[in-house]
Amino acid sequence: MSAIHLIHIDEHPIVRSGINSLLSDVNEIEIVASVKNVDAFFEKMKRLPATSIQVVMYDIYNPNDLEIENIRRVKKAYGKINILILAIYSNESFILKSIKAGAKGILSNQTSRNEIVEAIYTLRNGFEYLGKTITNMVLNSYVNRSKFGGMKQDEMARLSVRELGVLKLFGEGLTNQEIADKLFVSIRTVESHKNNIMKKINLRTTVDLIKFAIRNNIIEI
Repeated sequence: MSAIHLIHIDEHPIVRSGINSLLSDVNEIEIVASVKNVDAFFEKMKRLPATSIQVVMYDIYNPNDLEIENIRRVKKAYGKINILILAIYSNESFILKSIKAGAKGILSNQTSRNEIVEAIYTLRNGFEYLGKTITNMVLNSYVNRSKFGGMKQDEMARLSVRELGVLKLFGEGLTNQEIADKLFVSIRTVESHKNNIMKKINLRTTVDLIKFAIRNNIIEI
């Protein structure tokens, strides 16, 4: 499969250098450019074919509405580019706003190199990705609110036993790799199950999937 071309946005030169070093030995990921802000990203894109970049990794230190607008700008200008947010400081509101604005993946400041790589691959393959910490943050918030209704029997019947198992593990905050290891299958198989689950029960985002798992008691609260 062809290389994943990525642009990294971070205001700190030392962080940009660090991410470059961190991913330098991943053969299928190529950091085409590292820039300091979204305006610099747009300038760089003027000199590149619009279809040449698959992922933008955007490090956000201040979760405010200006950053949400920046995500929206990138999505509007380059709808086929997958936006991966590294949220250094985040809250549930910012996470949900980021997804609504067009982010396809969100990681926290507790992410690991392996999780970054997994997220990039997942986005390139056409799926969304929420890091384990982010998933747990959203999950715990919804659990504490406890504002969920029941599930229709015909919706439950649409899912296979294996799909219910994947949904349960995902709702508990496991990453794609952890689910794959637990079920002795490949990451691609896990992604396929999640995609099928979302289609069968008419969900659009990973956050919807988390809420669905809680609402229907598929995970233990």
